[in-house]
Amino acid sequence: MPRKLPMLTAENRAFWQGGERGELLIYRCRSCEAWFHPPAPVCPRCNAVEVGPEPVSGRGTVATFTINIQAWTPELAEPYVVAIVELVEQPGLRFATNIVGCAPDQVAIDMPVRVTFLPCDDVWLPLFEKDA
Repeated sequence: MPRKLPMLTAENRAFWQGGERGELLIYRCRSCEAWFHPPAPVCPRCNAVEVGPEPVSGRGTVATFTINIQAWTPELAEPYVVAIVELVEQPGLRFATNIVGCAPDQVAIDMPVRVTFLPCDDVWLPLFEKDA
């Protein structure tokens, strides 16, 4: 398996396993209502501890990206796109992922994308593909 899989914890389990049900689960503060990633036991905006995972739409835009052409391991097919996706739920709600389902030279900044999941062992990796 070419990908390093995350170690599941109480905080990140929902994020990594929500894809089993087709849900992208992002932590949200119940006090200030801010979304945040990565998951944590305390809100980074207001320091409240009333936080937990909630489903988001799974839609976003490509904030930035790079095309990897280096074959770091024989299992990784290059080229592939590493991107920062910003979710529509909140400005600045971003995370690193891969863009799949289209040629790397078709990826562009501000391109609308939607989540898709790649099952690997006991996690479902949230990847993104071009949204119509």
